[in-house]
Amino acid sequence: MSAMSAFVQAAELRSFKLAGQQFGLSSSAIGKTIAKLEDQLGIRLFHRSTRAIRLTPEGEMFLDRCRHILCELEAAEAELAQATAFPRGRLRVGVPFTGELLTPLFAEFTARYPEVELDLDYNDRLVDVIEDGFDAVIRSGEVSDSRLMHVKLGDFTSRMVASPGYIESAGEPRKPADLVNHRLLHHRFYETGKLGSWGPAVPEGTILPVVLSATSLEPLVRLAEAGCGIASLPYFTVAGGLRSGILREVLPGSEKISRALRLLWPRSKTPLPKLSAFVKFMTESMKSALDEGRD
Repeated sequence: MSAMSAFVQAAELRSFKLAGQQFGLSSSAIGKTIAKLEDQLGIRLFHRSTRAIRLTPEGEMFLDRCRHILCELEAAEAELAQATAFPRGRLRVGVPFTGELLTPLFAEFTARYPEVELDLDYNDRLVDVIEDGFDAVIRSGEVSDSRLMHVKLGDFTSRMVASPGYIESAGEPRKPADLVNHRLLHHRFYETGKLGSWGPAVPEGTILPVVLSATSLEPLVRLAEAGCGIASLPYFTVAGGLRSGILREVLPGSEKISRALRLLWPRSKTPLPKLSAFVKFMTESMKSALDEGRD
């Protein structure tokens, strides 16, 4: 690589002397380096005279290749330097829900990387990661945008839950069809206005009553805890309430659909260290956090 660099400098400057000055070497040292390179290649790269040098046709061809190789090497060195730099700076992350799943992880991340400023945007709407200026977004479901990189953080299922007080006063459903006689709290998608699915437990075509709907999961958790009705919510949003007894699972034996939780970020050949650190941390941490069997 050193010989190639010397060759490129000599070819561009058309002088062994000037090329030597770039490397702190004598013109004769550059000449010997290039002569050795010519011996290795089995071709002559320069026509030499006492006053000037000029490239041979083979030298012209080799020069183009050397420029490309050296540019690639420089890019690789830049990527490596960037990858090993310490994470720092503002990191804007779109988060679809609050609660006990992510908050402890964010606290741990900021403790581990104190020079990264986490800017958390809590919003249930389906944001455009690139157009809305996010460094990363946590989202459930599949990804179809080719502009984005993504990694699966884990799988989750939903639970139908209600407070013990509500079940005591309204009675406990024994089968999915009984839900039509209860007060149901629904999640409504911000973009489409459609209500979220209650899963395969509810027979297709069943019209479920709507006492209240919300475009965010957090108020539905609080309303269920307050005894306002039954809600169908991701397990990670109600795990604490189930453990403490504030909530009880309704129809616990019903069939559940597993969905994926993913981390998305704009596609880039050289992601910044702050983003690389966040992706690695979340990928390693979320698997155990989403484990529904740990309780």
